[in-house]
Amino acid sequence: MFGISISGSLNLIVLSPYNTSHISKGARTSVKNMKTTIVQTSLSVLTPKRGKVRDIYDFGDSLLLVSSDRISAFDWVLPTAIPDKGKVLNQISAFWFDRLDVPNHLITTDVAEMPLPEGADRTMFAGRSMFTKKCKVVPIECIVRRYLSGSGWTEYQQSRTLGGQKMPTGLRESDQLPEVIFTPSTKAESGHDENISFERAAEIVGQKIAEELREKSLAIFRKGADYALTKGIIIADTKFEFGLLNGELILIDEVLTPDSSRFWSAETYQPGRGQLSLDKQFVRDWLLQSGWDKNSSPPELPDDVVENTRKKYVEAFEILTGNKLVGTSPKPR
Repeated sequence: MFGISISGSLNLIVLSPYNTSHISKGARTSVKNMKTTIVQTSLSVLTPKRGKVRDIYDFGDSLLLVSSDRISAFDWVLPTAIPDKGKVLNQISAFWFDRLDVPNHLITTDVAEMPLPEGADRTMFAGRSMFTKKCKVVPIECIVRRYLSGSGWTEYQQSRTLGGQKMPTGLRESDQLPEVIFTPSTKAESGHDENISFERAAEIVGQKIAEELREKSLAIFRKGADYALTKGIIIADTKFEFGLLNGELILIDEVLTPDSSRFWSAETYQPGRGQLSLDKQFVRDWLLQSGWDKNSSPPELPDDVVENTRKKYVEAFEILTGNKLVGTSPKPR
């Protein structure tokens, strides 16, 4: 049987290799009237590999990916979960896999079609799980940027470069770049990913694969970002991951989600400042002004930050897809 930890008594565990030693069994949320959150799953016959957000079960030649409601920032998994966040990540990725129409790892998001053990409570996994092809993960994070923000803005201020590439002088925070650019990073097992040059990426994965990663990443981004703009959302930047299956590069993991991307309101966009966002920048901003030093256990998120973050994620999903989120969590009695 699957066992799921829910809010009220969150059965959180240490999620190595990330900084999660501050989370212990029996940790409780402080959010009043908070909707149910799923922070951890278990399957008696398989031990999952746990990432910052996803629980991954190995079925041999395929994988079960379960998106929890955990949220991370600055390489820490925060002690407070965001209701329905995992469902947003899962369902918006499924939307993009279908719309982008590129080779990818998705087999199904229908739990009725997944080979789960007899007696598994499939309703608990509905909306937040996908069954996928298993492939060899390419050890490069494929970052694509159309606007100057985040760590890119920090780098530009210091050296007038972006991902090691020379940029024009005089750019402001949130300015649109002269062209969409590919700025890869390493895929770290622990700690921070490291921004690297294209040449270094080619040394890691080979010239041919590096060029294909760049070409595919830019094409996928342009297609997705152009569509999003018709819905009033600017995708400022994003991160893609790819895997090799039978010698072919395929798109894997999550795609153009509020976790992996910066979503801005086109209506309120104004260069020269930070932007109104529909992603987890809201949480990052709160943490930065909270006084947290990023080295000690992170603080609990206040009720209003949790609820507003949930609203931003759900709003982004509904604007982009035109659909209502499937299986939103009811408030506990």
